Amino acid sequence: MNVLHPNKKAAIITLLSNGVSQREIERKIRVDRKTIRKYGRMSADGETSGGVSKSPGVATGSEFDTDQNPPPRPPGTPPIPAHARSACEEHRPWIEEQVLLGRNAVAIYQDLVERFAFGHKYNSVKRFCRSLRRKNPVQYDRLEFAPGEEAQVDYGAGALTRKPGTNLYRRPRLFVMTLKYSRRCFRKVVWKSSQALWAKLHEEAFRYFGGAPRYVVLDNLKEGVIKSDLYEPDLNPLYAAVLAHYGVVADPARVADPDRKGSVENAIRHTQDTALKGRRFESIEEQNRWLAHWEERWASVRIHGRTKRQVQEMFEEEKPFLRDLPLCGFSYFSQETRTVQDDGTIQVHDCYYAALPARLHSRVIVRIYDHEIEIIDPRTMELIRRHGKGHRKGMVFMEEKDRIFNPSRLTRHLLAQAAAIGPCTQELCRQLFEGQGRPGHRRMQGIVALARRHRADHIEQAARIALQRGIYTCKIIRRLTECITEADRQKTAAELTREHSLIRSPRDYALFFETHAAGSRTEKGADYEQNHGRG
Repeated sequence: MNVLHPNKKAAIITLLSNGVSQREIERKIRVDRKTIRKYGRMSADGETSGGVSKSPGVATGSEFDTDQNPPPRPPGTPPIPAHARSACEEHRPWIEEQVLLGRNAVAIYQDLVERFAFGHKYNSVKRFCRSLRRKNPVQYDRLEFAPGEEAQVDYGAGALTRKPGTNLYRRPRLFVMTLKYSRRCFRKVVWKSSQALWAKLHEEAFRYFGGAPRYVVLDNLKEGVIKSDLYEPDLNPLYAAVLAHYGVVADPARVADPDRKGSVENAIRHTQDTALKGRRFESIEEQNRWLAHWEERWASVRIHGRTKRQVQEMFEEEKPFLRDLPLCGFSYFSQETRTVQDDGTIQVHDCYYAALPARLHSRVIVRIYDHEIEIIDPRTMELIRRHGKGHRKGMVFMEEKDRIFNPSRLTRHLLAQAAAIGPCTQELCRQLFEGQGRPGHRRMQGIVALARRHRADHIEQAARIALQRGIYTCKIIRRLTECITEADRQKTAAELTREHSLIRSPRDYALFFETHAAGSRTEKGADYEQNHGRG
C-alpha cells in the first residue's frame, strides 16, 4: 500500500483549509485529486469526532475552516461529475450553443469575459468545452433475420498460391457466402472471375448448404450488377436467371455501404486472419481443400462472439428453413444481341435461324446454350423462337412458312447483276428466289460474286449446266465455274505453236549469234596486236 509523505499530507490539509481548489492543489503538489478528497474526508471525520491534532502536519487531527472549498462530501454521497464545480456551469446553455456552432474555446473564453464579466481562467473554459465535445460511439442498427431468410456474398483475397506452370505466387480471389442467421460459410478460391463463374459459385454454395436462402445480399460488382441503382439495379442476366432457377431474390447493397453485408465482411476478415494468414499453397486445389477442412474442423464448431452459441448448432436449426433445391441444375448460357436481317433470320456463329414474328431490322436477345438457342423479345423478355444449335457453317434453321417471297431492293439489284453476266445466270438466280425466298439472297450473292475472278462466259456455262441438272447450291456452281476456267486455260496452252509467219527460225538466231560473236573476237585480236606489237 502506498502511503503519502507527511509533508504532502500537511500541505494538502493546509491548502484545503485556505480554500484552494482541488485542481490547484493537484497542479502544485502533483497528487491525484482522489487522494486529495480522501484526506479531506479524513480531516472532516477527525474534526466531527473530536480527535483533533495540534500538529499542522498530521492529517487526522488538524483544525479546518468550515468554509472549505470545495467542502468535504458527506459519507455515502454519490460522486459528483467532473464539471459540477466548474466555474462555467452557470453559463452552460450559452456555451453549449457556441460549441454547436463550431467555435473554439479561445473565442468562447473571450466572449465570456467581455459579455458576462467572466473572472476565471481560460483553462476552466477549455476543460468545460472539452467535456461537451466528447463524441458518443457510433451506433449501428443490429439487423436480425429469421432462419433461412438471408445470405451475404462477397469477394476477398486468398492466400499466396503458386500459379500453374510458373514459380510465381499470387493471391487468388476468395469467394465467401455467409448465412446471416447461423454464420455458416461456404469458401472457395478462384484465379479469375466472370459472370458465369460468379453464378456457378452461388449454385455450388446452395448445394453445399443443402438449400437456398430467400435473399442474397451482394455489393455492386460487375459480375452481379451491371448498373447500380438504389431503386432498380440492373442485374447480370445470367446471374438473375440462376437466382430465379433456385427461387432466390438478389438484394444489392447501396454503393459504398459495406455495413449492410457486415456478416460476410467479418467472415472474409476472419478467414484471412485465422485460416490463411502466413500460409502458402502450391496449388489452388490445395488451398480449397484446406478451407473446407478448416471450416469443418474449426470455424463451424466455434462459439460465435455475439450470439454465444455454436455455429453448427445454429446451422442445424436453420437448415430446415432453407428452400428445397430443384432436381436438375441450371443450364448455363451466353447472352448476345442480334439484328433481324432482311430475310427474317439472325446470324449466330455462322448459322442462320428464323426470328419471325420479330420485326425485320429489329434487335433481339439471343441466349446460346450447349445444344439450342433461344430468341427473346428485349422489351417483354418473352420467348419468341427456340431452335436446335447448328454444328456446321452455313446451316439455316427455317420452316417454309417463315420464308419471305416478296422482292426487295436487294432482290432487284442481284437479278440485275446476274442479267449482266448472262441469261442463264439470271434465270438461275430467279429460280433461287422463287424457291427459297429472301434466304436465297446469300446464294445469289455468291453466284454474282464469281464475276470478280472468272469470265462471264465461264459463269454462264456453269449456270447452264446447273439449270439442266437442277443444281441450286452455290458451292457446286462455284466448283463448276472453276473447272470450266481450268479446262479453258489448259486448252489454250495446248493450242500454242512454235511455227508461225511472225516467228523466226531457230537457225536464223544461231547464224546471227555465230556471225556477231566471230566478228567481235577478230576486232579484239587486232586491237591487242596494235597496242602491244607482235611477239
